[in-house]
Amino acid sequence: MKVALVHDYLVQYGGAERVLEEFSALFPNAPIYTLIYDAEATGHAFEGRDIRTSYLQRMPKKDKLYRLFPLLMPMAIEGFDLSGYDLVLSSSASFAKGVISGGDGLHICYCHTPMRYAWLDHKQIAGDSIYPSFVSKAIPMVMPYMRFWDNQSAQRPDHYLCNSSSVQRKIKKFYGRDSEIVYPPLDFQKFNTFSFKKPKEHFLIVGRMVPYKRFDLAIKAFNELKLPLTVVGSGPEYNKLKEMAGSTIEFTGLISEDELAQYYATSKALIFPQEEDFGITALESMAAGRPVIAYKKGGALESIKEPETGIFFDEQTVESLMDAVIKFKKMKFDSRVIQAHAKKFDRLEFRKQITDFVKKKLEEDKKLIRT
Repeated sequence: MKVALVHDYLVQYGGAERVLEEFSALFPNAPIYTLIYDAEATGHAFEGRDIRTSYLQRMPKKDKLYRLFPLLMPMAIEGFDLSGYDLVLSSSASFAKGVISGGDGLHICYCHTPMRYAWLDHKQIAGDSIYPSFVSKAIPMVMPYMRFWDNQSAQRPDHYLCNSSSVQRKIKKFYGRDSEIVYPPLDFQKFNTFSFKKPKEHFLIVGRMVPYKRFDLAIKAFNELKLPLTVVGSGPEYNKLKEMAGSTIEFTGLISEDELAQYYATSKALIFPQEEDFGITALESMAAGRPVIAYKKGGALESIKEPETGIFFDEQTVESLMDAVIKFKKMKFDSRVIQAHAKKFDRLEFRKQITDFVKKKLEEDKKLIRT
């Protein structure tokens, strides 16, 4: 069986790229089609794979300017020749689902989310810090086209998988399509590094520094509380956030996953102030035996079991987060219970569910062809 994997763009290493890694493990001989590829930015996670990029790869400074190419990306993704493949498996948060597969090939899309900046306020998602002012002014004018293309291209996959009930509802609302939930893969063994010694005093927040992740909320709350907070990651809001931070806030920048596992294991808790489609960092923290303090919305409702593995705060405000941290400090958590919960999301379970779904749909497809 000839299989092709498709991914939006490989210019960072996050939850979507972890999903693609698992697809690659299931189909090691399948080429990966992607708009742009940056080996260093992905931590060389796909080294040695057959990666086939679009014409955007030849654009100057593509690693810094790729977010300015949205009008070119539909044409670029549609330019891939996927004829002759029996199965196309796309990993999509924006453009990958829009590939045009061969007439006889089966296209299954694992949708991380419908295109965020097409359907939500782009300033809430990315902020002005990513775009030059002339681009920010032009974005509202191009969004009707992007929404039209996104909706039309969403009709191309034969079947949808998604990462949470939150995304399942969005797929139904924006695309009118049904989907099945397969929770994202957690590399349980990599983050299962906790000891049963008393953790250090610091709290932790991890991720890409863009507005919707609400790093600002955590920094303001911990400035007020005068408690230590370690901030792991980078992004366009890095300098702004660092200027706002008080003396109890430490920034590490980008670190290796081995280092990250140790930060999880030695923290008192992970702060998760954003609304995520799912949010793999919460599970990574729980795999390390550490609880999560999370905003009570989105995918966190499906990964965190209150009060055994963490607690929620109801409003995205500094006061609500501060109240949750104060409440948390009076509570006790069992690392063994937290770890046992996280193990249910291990990547081996993800591989099994993907394999079963693909086999089922291929069988159904064969039956339709025979009839």
